[in-house]
Amino acid sequence: MNRLPIAIRRMLSIATMLNTAPIATFASMASNNRTRKMLRTLVVLAGMLLIEHSRTLADQPTETAGSSFTTAAPIGEESQATGGLEDLLLRAERSVVKLYGAGGIRGLESYQSGVLIGDGSMILTSWTTVLDVDKVRVVTFDGRRLDAEVVGVDPECELALLKVPNPGLPAFALQTNNKATPGQRVFAITNLFGIAAGNEACSSQKGVVMAISMLRASLAGKQTVYQGPIIMTDAMTNNPGASGGALIDLRGNLIGLIGKELRDEQNGIWINYALPIDVVKGSMERILTGQTRSASANTKAVENHHDYKTIGISMVPNVLPKTPAFIDRVQADTPASRAGLMPNDLVLLVNEQRVDSQKGLEKILTTIDRNDSFPMLVQRNNELVRIQIRP
Repeated sequence: MNRLPIAIRRMLSIATMLNTAPIATFASMASNNRTRKMLRTLVVLAGMLLIEHSRTLADQPTETAGSSFTTAAPIGEESQATGGLEDLLLRAERSVVKLYGAGGIRGLESYQSGVLIGDGSMILTSWTTVLDVDKVRVVTFDGRRLDAEVVGVDPECELALLKVPNPGLPAFALQTNNKATPGQRVFAITNLFGIAAGNEACSSQKGVVMAISMLRASLAGKQTVYQGPIIMTDAMTNNPGASGGALIDLRGNLIGLIGKELRDEQNGIWINYALPIDVVKGSMERILTGQTRSASANTKAVENHHDYKTIGISMVPNVLPKTPAFIDRVQADTPASRAGLMPNDLVLLVNEQRVDSQKGLEKILTTIDRNDSFPMLVQRNNELVRIQIRP
């Protein structure tokens, strides 16, 4: 009883008084309708506070062998232990970076988050329009500003891998045995809303894993290409800037990567989710093995090469430094029409090279002989379609 907060002890004392008071006294007090409602409210509040306090005590973490970081202190305002939860979050925040690039208008923000992996020179993040620049600006936890290049992307998972000069920062290990489970307490570390611009700490949001589910277009309002398992949490991560951030457990292990912002404006539904660690690791391995990659500056143009006219397509007006490669029209009886290309298709990969803009597409086509066929990956609404262009 003495360990309970004083507010709960006082309310319980009132409840005890009501149970032990003479019947005549209680009847007299209860004759007043307002007094009766007040007493009933006090008893209910005392019970609710007692239940919540019991849950807080039950949820306090205990020391676990093999922890990645120092054992977490009890989660709550009363936790003052050095090397506990605060230390864990500080260590994890050092492996989360802020990314800045293209964008700058509502719905196309110019910032997001990323996580350092390996030796600290590689960054995993979401593949968004933010990366549609020659150099992505990276800001570390201590305020250093570095330039990163896109190593490659995985369109199916909508993830990208960046490389920076090794900043000597701690990085997360991609261990597939660190799997999330429903009911597990987690933290999301991100730069949501772009609040941290220099050496300020990223935001840390406490949450619980609500479910391990499958992400489908019907669930996400047809705004996602990725169709696979996700970790659904109650941490409000579906906000600008959070994409690409870290989802960690109470031992500091990376268990997921915060997904792209998904919001259905028509029905007001959004999803707070992360891609599981095994999906993230598999995506990174596909990028590193060259299954998907960026356009290489070392590719040489050939004399008799492909262009829009030989394929039979017209693109939307090229009015931006990096206008997306959307197809405007497809000419009849051309390689494009026979292959199945359609207006409004967004070209993502050509010859397994990433297309970041119309200029990038033109450059890749100059490296392909007009007599050669080549594969193409396009996004059509919320689907990825593989096309083979044949002369």
